[in-house]
Amino acid sequence: MCSCFHAAAVFLLHFFLTATFCVGFRSAGGGDGSGFRFSEAPDYRNGVECLSVNKELVSSCHPSLVHVALTLDSEYLRGSIAAVHSVLRHSTCPENIFFHFIAAEFDPASPRVLSKLVRSTFPSLNFKIFIFREDTVINLISSSIRQALENPLNYARNYLGDILDHCVERVIYLDSDLVVVDDIIKLWNTALTKSRVIGAPEYCHANFTKYFTEGFWSDPVISRVFQSRKPCYFNTGVMVMDLVGWREGNYRKRIENWMEIQRKRRIYELGSLPPFLLVFAGNVEGIDHRWNQHGLGGDNVRGSCRWLHPGKVSLLHWSGKGKPWVRLDARNPCPLDHLWRPYDLFKLL
Repeated sequence: MCSCFHAAAVFLLHFFLTATFCVGFRSAGGGDGSGFRFSEAPDYRNGVECLSVNKELVSSCHPSLVHVALTLDSEYLRGSIAAVHSVLRHSTCPENIFFHFIAAEFDPASPRVLSKLVRSTFPSLNFKIFIFREDTVINLISSSIRQALENPLNYARNYLGDILDHCVERVIYLDSDLVVVDDIIKLWNTALTKSRVIGAPEYCHANFTKYFTEGFWSDPVISRVFQSRKPCYFNTGVMVMDLVGWREGNYRKRIENWMEIQRKRRIYELGSLPPFLLVFAGNVEGIDHRWNQHGLGGDNVRGSCRWLHPGKVSLLHWSGKGKPWVRLDARNPCPLDHLWRPYDLFKLL
């Protein structure tokens, strides 16, 4: 790897580790039996160039809003809070962002507890919590190479067109194990052309065949799905989604159809990613790779450390087995885990 890239990474580490927030933190949450405690985030306000939104009248249907969807559950709650904090920290118009949180129906933390915790951590946040009924997808999930990939909440992104208010026509979906280090409006403004309904960074040099089993590729009928396309791998943890086109094209059902085939034929080994590839690969609006520096969690099996890909960085994504908060708490972090730390609001009880 070139020395200039190592120099850029060292600069990033120094920048994030020495950066300080000008607004102090206060302790919030944890007094309701939830088992969590987070510091109250600084009160981020719109810049003068932002179109103001009357917070007393704001709803998810307001035309000036930027919509962001994340899952919210006990296991990844710390990551979700850090992700939200990072979005607000780098946004020019943080008051114009509306967060749609998808919570699991049977999560140990109730929707009421989660809502109270989010409100105490981000008092001025525009958000709404939706309940994802796990029985919607539980009978479609097949075993995976890693048990965490079988969590029904991983499939909530398939149902955003049904879950979110129908007035929401576009949304940015973000995984809970990432931080945004750039203004999210840049990602929001991605143009989806040629009737494409999702945009994401593509990785066309990746070995696409490895995402499906030999049984899939040897079947002349089902493998024909890619015949008229030039499929590239993309990571579903960061997507710009046209929900109008999604609903009209009934893409939720198309994904479910492939999950049904998987239950009978075992055509892939990973969890929620391959059905997306089967439906969309080769028909994705390519977004600059800076918006998903993924794989920082390391190998799915070994959990080894990873380094940044060459190029600029707008989003750091700890996809893979290792999560930064786990490794930091164990005092065995990977070097890049320190880039996540400034956004962590978690406090020990």
